[in-house]
Amino acid sequence: MTITRRQTLIMAVGAAVATALPFGAFASVEDHITEFTGGAELGNEGLTLTAPTIAENGNTVPIEVDAPGAVSIMVLATGNPTPAAGTFNFGKLAGSQMASTRIRLAQTQDVMAIAKMSDGSFVQATQEVKVTIGGCGG
Repeated sequence: MTITRRQTLIMAVGAAVATALPFGAFASVEDHITEFTGGAELGNEGLTLTAPTIAENGNTVPIEVDAPGAVSIMVLATGNPTPAAGTFNFGKLAGSQMASTRIRLAQTQDVMAIAKMSDGSFVQATQEVKVTIGGCGG
């Protein structure tokens, strides 16, 4: 079987595209923050992030975020390969602006929450979570 110059060119372009695609999927923590806030300053008051200080199982770490008056809250696991853990959006009829979930942590790291408030400002909260390995510390 002979491969033509056209087929070689098509395979090369396909390989280049396949190689470049995964790198765009792994955005950094700073990229996520900038995309969410538009580069605005972050305050420290008005958002409560509740997470355990020690998690024996990094596969299911319970967290809770609460920001009265928030429009949306983004949660980031700063040490994970893909740091975006989730975004919660609240409508006008939401009874409260709080959410709880379980996230997966690859290692000991900071969990960060950023809330967009109804006045357009942004606030953040950070909690370090130590993930133990086999219950022996990590």
